[in-house]
Amino acid sequence: MNKAKLATLGIQHLLAMYAGAILVPMIIGGALGFNATQMTYLISIDILMCGVATLLQVMRGKVFGIGLPLVLGCTFTAVTPIIGIGNEFGLGSIYGAVIASGLIVVLISGFFGKLVKFFPPIVTGSVVTIIGLTLIPVAFNNAAGGQGAKDFASAENVILAFTTMLLIVLIYRFSTGFVRSIAILIGLVVGTVIASFMGKVDFTNVANASWLHMVKPFYFATPEFNLVPILTMTLVAIVSLVESTGSYFALSNMTKTPIDSKALARGYRSEGLASIIGGIFNSFPYTAFSQNVGLMQMTGVKNRAVIVVTGVMLVALGFLPKIAALATIIPTAVLGGAMIVMFGTVMSQGVKMLAVAIGKNEGNAMIVACSLGMGLGVTVLPEIFKVLPSVLQLITSNGIVAGSLTAIILNIVFNMIPWKRESLSMEAQQELDAVNPRKQSTKFSEKEA
Repeated sequence: MNKAKLATLGIQHLLAMYAGAILVPMIIGGALGFNATQMTYLISIDILMCGVATLLQVMRGKVFGIGLPLVLGCTFTAVTPIIGIGNEFGLGSIYGAVIASGLIVVLISGFFGKLVKFFPPIVTGSVVTIIGLTLIPVAFNNAAGGQGAKDFASAENVILAFTTMLLIVLIYRFSTGFVRSIAILIGLVVGTVIASFMGKVDFTNVANASWLHMVKPFYFATPEFNLVPILTMTLVAIVSLVESTGSYFALSNMTKTPIDSKALARGYRSEGLASIIGGIFNSFPYTAFSQNVGLMQMTGVKNRAVIVVTGVMLVALGFLPKIAALATIIPTAVLGGAMIVMFGTVMSQGVKMLAVAIGKNEGNAMIVACSLGMGLGVTVLPEIFKVLPSVLQLITSNGIVAGSLTAIILNIVFNMIPWKRESLSMEAQQELDAVNPRKQSTKFSEKEA
């Protein structure tokens, strides 16, 4: 494959994942009150780390790298937890939790396959659905112009947001192939152009941004290590690993590259290492991007060299803050319109996982009912468990953690301890026999006959 074709295909993959890559830092930075300069740096370092994480995964070493053409980016399942940790514990706790969760992933990578049984679709689907649901209010807040904006919920903001959403839907519905895969990116660009005619686009930050900068470790904050943030991000990391496993096997099948437990361990280890590095440079945890897997399926090009080119391009862009600053000109309302689609997609992915699982048995429906109820309930009213000891409050005050633990525990009760159900049935039968001795004697007579 010649260099020109490699570069073209690499750019194609970069565009396919770019909207998802820049939305995460924009949402998190906006929610945590970052200024324009901080936002530009956050976007830059995230893009750079997407490239580093991709290169770590695409290589095939003895310890790291699954050796498949995977593109990595920050998972949307981490958005709500990161914002929650930042608001409650501070920036240092975000990066401490990202580093610690990455280290935990590296340590458990060798035997994660044995832990997967605790995270079947009924559990991971519940977690993803909870996260998606809790993200929707963030999207609508931005669609209205952002909390505290002078023109909050103005007609212009609402029109911009839902025009952007409509554009994305129409592009997705009436296009095919590569254009469909970048529908959100096109929607953001067109929405911003429309906003510029309404006087809502400010290029000051782009003009002020430098062309080149150096990244620095601990740019925003020095890592702090607190139990609840670490537990929260570890749960997010495990759910991401489960999702990535699906991408691993999909690409293994597409590229005719068999993977075994050792290859999976290398893949998990790379994601953990990417999170550790991301935390050190005040970025995020990283996971496989499914949109790029879909792009490979569509184009039929599954060459690892293409993804290496994409990774190198991402790293290079990370050193160009002027390019990152272009993302900051997107009006909040336009961003909100795209977020409704993207966060709805997260939620629909969770529902898709649950739809199959619920049909398997009635117990799974109860798991979903309780875990979603607990997750959303605690999110709305986190102080409901204030009567509990402070140690337990650390866990029960976080909706995602509370909902996730509920799903894990109930899955064990309903699906992993069958002997309990059998013993309860026997006890129930004994009670029934005690109440109706005639039926009991009849049963014994039938056995003797």
